Amino acid sequence: MQSKAEETFVKQIMENQRLIHKVCRIYTDNEADHEDLFQEITLQLWKSFSGYRGEAKFSTWMYRIALNTAISLFRKSNRQIRLQSDIDFVSLKIECDEYTDEEEKIRNMYKMIHKLSDIEKALIMMYLDDKSYREVGEVLGITEGNARVKMNRAKNNLKSLIKK
Repeated sequence: MQSKAEETFVKQIMENQRLIHKVCRIYTDNEADHEDLFQEITLQLWKSFSGYRGEAKFSTWMYRIALNTAISLFRKSNRQIRLQSDIDFVSLKIECDEYTDEEEKIRNMYKMIHKLSDIEKALIMMYLDDKSYREVGEVLGITEGNARVKMNRAKNNLKSLIKK
């Protein structure tokens, strides 16, 4: 039987799992890495869940943890994700209903996003999710003005990659 915290966590993950999949899609190149990163992000979210105070929106809090997890894992020289087994994902009953994009333009755009720096990937993802500069700043721990500048640079870099 799940505790109230587990039920709340699973509900939030189910409602916001597309966000995790977007992070995984941007920071991984294949399905196996995608699944590993999804589990690692979910694990880090669970470990941090008791500290979530509700001062920011849940999705903002999730973004921060998901991006920090992805960036820190892929900055390591071996670029391999090591799964920890101190959480039983089966007992939490988190289902993965990842959606697929069939359109060639979207796949090509993701290929170009893969070529950006880690921070630029995060910025573009939040831009595609219509996040405000204030929200972007909150997630990345920078000022709203700095978020605006970094966002414009990231968009320009992506445009130049797409034009090539």
